[in-house]
Amino acid sequence: MDPEVSVLLHCGPWKGLREKQVRVELSDRFNRRKFPALERRIEEVWIERVTHEPWLFNGAKFRLRSVTLAPGLLSSVSSVGDAARDALEEEQEEPVRDSHDRAGRLKGLELVGGEKEERTGMNPWSGTAKEDHKQRVSDAGKYAGQKMEILERDFGSCTHTKPQTPAAQPNSRRVRDRDPCPAIAPTCCSSQQDVAGKQETVLTLQLGLTCYKDYLGTNWSRNVKELMREGETQFRNPEAFLAQPLGVGAVLQTLDDQVVFLRRSQKVAEASGLLDIPGGHPEPKAVCGSVSEENIQLEQLPEQAVVRELFSSVQTEIRDEVNVPLSALGEPVLMGVAVNHTSAGRPSAEFFVSCSLTSEEVRDVYWQGGPEASESTDIMFLSKTEVLQLDQSSPLWSELCPSAKGAVLLYRLVQR
Repeated sequence: MDPEVSVLLHCGPWKGLREKQVRVELSDRFNRRKFPALERRIEEVWIERVTHEPWLFNGAKFRLRSVTLAPGLLSSVSSVGDAARDALEEEQEEPVRDSHDRAGRLKGLELVGGEKEERTGMNPWSGTAKEDHKQRVSDAGKYAGQKMEILERDFGSCTHTKPQTPAAQPNSRRVRDRDPCPAIAPTCCSSQQDVAGKQETVLTLQLGLTCYKDYLGTNWSRNVKELMREGETQFRNPEAFLAQPLGVGAVLQTLDDQVVFLRRSQKVAEASGLLDIPGGHPEPKAVCGSVSEENIQLEQLPEQAVVRELFSSVQTEIRDEVNVPLSALGEPVLMGVAVNHTSAGRPSAEFFVSCSLTSEEVRDVYWQGGPEASESTDIMFLSKTEVLQLDQSSPLWSELCPSAKGAVLLYRLVQR
């Protein structure tokens, strides 16, 4: 299993979810935890980064706290805060315990799978030792790799939860133990599809607010392991202090069944030079209009408008990065949520989007240049068949950035 990426949630039983099947719950309770030393360090990191990269912009982002499926539905939801906690508990050989916040809602989806480490007592904000990137990826992906083994055995498999004893939040479902069943098909998941067909809302995302500055100062901090240990110690949630901004990405499939990949520019902050899919972030600013970035409050954001932004933002990213007009794009279909362990488990909602243009027509408009043409240097296409066969053994796999790997994993799960 690739340690850089894992699947948090896949929507294979429904062949993806439409906008009307998704809702959001917004609350300041879903924001990250803070303490003075951390806030000072975030500010120092930001000043240093902007000094060397003056084009950086601190925009508001949505922070993913958890996902909840509607009552009666089983899923492959992997609760990230719980996943990291499970890894620690398994290594300590202690009994597994459920953990709830005061509202009784299951903690989750703020990610990273971690490993047990001895505490050094060193002040993480005064140390100068730099962390080895490969070791961080290995540590972060360790447990997630174990949880994905069942998916790698057969990408036609569907992962279900075992029924849990109702907790304080009876409508929540959390994965602990899993039972594999045969291929994702109506015969396998008919009960889920029957329930989903009778109700519109299938998935609820719990969202708070964060920003790009906080993301650089927490998820990309050289002391991110220490932050996670403190989160586990203080709140039994390894991601309590992390920004965890929710990204979006698109598997864009052309009229002639070709999937679009972009070669990232050497000037972008993450995964420079690697192959990616079109993507970015849903923007709170796009929902609340004239309010300045730093003054955005969750109370100003209508929940349905946030769902609309989540789905429409991926179309906007395609338009801006690939230069494909919105009129040529189909309705986005949510394939699931993937997790990038190279950035301490940042989550990304990955969509399938069809295109009415052929691959040659897409190539032509790409080279004409869009608003964000500077973010990539080349475009390439793989057939649908090639993408479905793409895995860690493929030579091209090492050229994919983590977000693209996560989207490919989800595409395979939903399309098969």
